Amino acid sequence: MIPYELIDFQEIAGVPCPCGLARRGFADVADFPATIHVTEISADATLHYHKSLTETYYFLECDAGSQMQLNDEFVDVHPGMCIMIRPGTRHRAVGRMKVLIVVLPKFDPHDEWLD
Repeated sequence: MIPYELIDFQEIAGVPCPCGLARRGFADVADFPATIHVTEISADATLHYHKSLTETYYFLECDAGSQMQLNDEFVDVHPGMCIMIRPGTRHRAVGRMKVLIVVLPKFDPHDEWLD
């Protein structure tokens, strides 16, 4: 058994999501409890939530004035910041950005809920 897993996000096809375009890694690695996403967020991200997933956003790139909406609160964000979003929290990005997202447990496309 190889003692590590390696992926190149540039080789992973992007998948449309409420935020923009997500490249999801490690989904097929059975002994890894999470998925890692690199997501390019468009300016028109949709408010959504997850019933069982916890997402941790690490901001790689952000337009000036970018924010995250977390339920009814708007939080200013910039590169280098990190936000953990618990299940049930309605969220969306406001502004263009590129984020690294750690999803626990593994991402389930059936656990994306829109109001």
